[in-house]
Amino acid sequence: MAARRIMKGLAYTTGAGLAGGVALYAAIRPRDIPGMEAAAVPPPTYGEGGVFRPPKFPAVKPRHEQIADLRRSAAAINRSGKSGVSKLFGGSGSAQSAAEQSEEDPYDLLVIGGGATGAGIALDAVTRGLKVALVERDDFSSGTSSKSTKLVHGGVRYLEKAVWNLDYSQYALVVEALRERRYFLDTAPHLSSWLPIMIPIPKWWQVPYFWGGTKFYDFLAGSENIESSYFLTKSKALDAFPMLKKEGLFGALVYYDGAHNDSRMNVSLAMTAALYGATVVNHLEVTGLEKNASGILNGARVKDCVTELDGKRAEDFTIKAKGIINATGPFTDSIRKLDDPSVEEIVAPSSGVHVILPGYYSPANMGLIDPSTSDGRVIFFLPWQGNTIAGTTDTATNVTKDPVAGEDEIDWILKEIRRYLQPEINVRRGDVLAAWSGIRPLVRDPKASKTEGLVRNHLVTSSPSGLLTCSGGKWTTYRQMAEETVDEAIKEFGLTPKPLVNAPRVSGTWVEDEAPLDGTCQTHRVRLIGAHGYSKTLFINLIQHYGVENEIAKYLTTAYGDRAWTVVALSSPTEQRFPVRGKRISSLYPFIDGEVRYCVRHEYAQTAADVIARRMRLAFLNAQAALEALPVVIDLMAEELHWDSKRKEREWKDSVAFLGSMGLPKGKLTLTRKEVENGRVGKYADEEYDLYARHDKPDETLESDAKYPPGHNPMIGNDSNANK
Repeated sequence: MAARRIMKGLAYTTGAGLAGGVALYAAIRPRDIPGMEAAAVPPPTYGEGGVFRPPKFPAVKPRHEQIADLRRSAAAINRSGKSGVSKLFGGSGSAQSAAEQSEEDPYDLLVIGGGATGAGIALDAVTRGLKVALVERDDFSSGTSSKSTKLVHGGVRYLEKAVWNLDYSQYALVVEALRERRYFLDTAPHLSSWLPIMIPIPKWWQVPYFWGGTKFYDFLAGSENIESSYFLTKSKALDAFPMLKKEGLFGALVYYDGAHNDSRMNVSLAMTAALYGATVVNHLEVTGLEKNASGILNGARVKDCVTELDGKRAEDFTIKAKGIINATGPFTDSIRKLDDPSVEEIVAPSSGVHVILPGYYSPANMGLIDPSTSDGRVIFFLPWQGNTIAGTTDTATNVTKDPVAGEDEIDWILKEIRRYLQPEINVRRGDVLAAWSGIRPLVRDPKASKTEGLVRNHLVTSSPSGLLTCSGGKWTTYRQMAEETVDEAIKEFGLTPKPLVNAPRVSGTWVEDEAPLDGTCQTHRVRLIGAHGYSKTLFINLIQHYGVENEIAKYLTTAYGDRAWTVVALSSPTEQRFPVRGKRISSLYPFIDGEVRYCVRHEYAQTAADVIARRMRLAFLNAQAALEALPVVIDLMAEELHWDSKRKEREWKDSVAFLGSMGLPKGKLTLTRKEVENGRVGKYADEEYDLYARHDKPDETLESDAKYPPGHNPMIGNDSNANK
């Protein structure tokens, strides 16, 4: 009997040990972390004779050639005589070579809008073998897509709403976003990465609630998850986030989400689509839609806005396409009204304000979210590009090109920050380096009853004339939105996907993508420009071969991936022992002159704002530093694009006005270029002000474009439409 009890005890102990071991292994097992693997393309080395040969990458067509391609799509129908018309619609016509006919055939799809959704649609369609054009009135990512919270996330807030409201659509949105989050990190590891985010917990009895919620979040991610959430005691939480207020803190939960460089991701999507054969043109405005005799859309009239910037008259021309897709975000209804002026609006624009603070406000590798404050506010507090980003608000607004973040909204965010930072940290208005407002395009299904609320997920709808509209959604799910839209376009317009032959070697080497471009959607495996040769150690190769600064090398590889080789090669020698290459355009940030040349030659940058805001992120990080860098950027672009003095003067005025929407104080909007070059920016009579990075005088408050009553809470609350 005694032996049996001993054996039984040993069996129980062994079983418990095995169960514990399995659980422990599941928690700490080695994981396939995106960005940690070796580069698909190894870095270049010295060849025969000790000669270093940097990699050579395929280049996109110049912008003027892309515009010529757009014009050719209507060439056949513009010819006089029946032959041109019959050829356009499939008749025999006059004898021409197959290549000429292919060039002059209409596009399968014309995508209007160069944000995340539009660029994603163009990449999806072109990699299915379709003939695709994309036009954007301003610049890629010039609207909402560059003004996000910079998170690639499923949305813990949406998951909480889904559970409490038993809302399956919210649940499905979270599951979809978690899957897409992994695709994000796999296809663009240089532009996206994992970020731990802390949830402060004030009371002990709240621990099970938040622990269960974050574990459910991990569970929904399934095999796509990387790191598991975990609990931190008060001391460990303060060690990880020293700025956190000690009083009223019991502990914290940490979960993982993704973070990314949103507008550079958007530009990379557009450039990858262009490399695969799409005709992609920014600063090309749609002025009207064209229909055939049956009232079905078959083209659009456009004009080149760059021509107007040069002081010349821009003539409209026509682009012919079998199908037209509207992917213009907050401007969705304006395109829908070009199709049908009487159509009911479906977009309810909402202002989301973010502010940028110095990097010392948060740890370099830990974010924070306060999802359930006493009055229902939700705020993120995240490290980004060496600074700290905080937001966001949620207030009704009008759709404008460059909305302004108002003083009330900025104050609300700063007050919220003060609530959970240590009291000895003086959260000053002068520490706000930049502030911007992004328009969140919440949508209502036009086929739904008027009593149904706005939705956070996306809608794909079509009009009687054939205008296909993709609206709503969020950054993280751009790829899924694009896939569904192209699927619908193929059915709606009777298109035939086909294998993509002679696909470019995006890597610049013999290495190809794993994705079989067989006519099906493969964007979950199509790596973007810069991804193939990227690794966490690529910056070391740049330093060793070109002698760039450590900080600059790290930044370039995370912004351009393997194209950092080209950026550095275009950079000027410093005439110093070290660094050898790369002249900074701002002493505060690692942006260099070679980037300006690269962005003009390889990324279709056409204005100074394109460079300082969307290619580099200087305007988003520090509006005053962007103003100080503006003369250098304009001069470099003038060399590349052959601007005359009038165009340079216009660029100065337009760029300074744009910086006004990025939080630049009113008092600096009237500074001349000469005054800026002479150091007049940031100079105050008061010595205390001179200590700050920048500071708004009391009479330099910013007037908001958002519409809400004085004293109204502009933060995202439990009843906000952004949570619906």
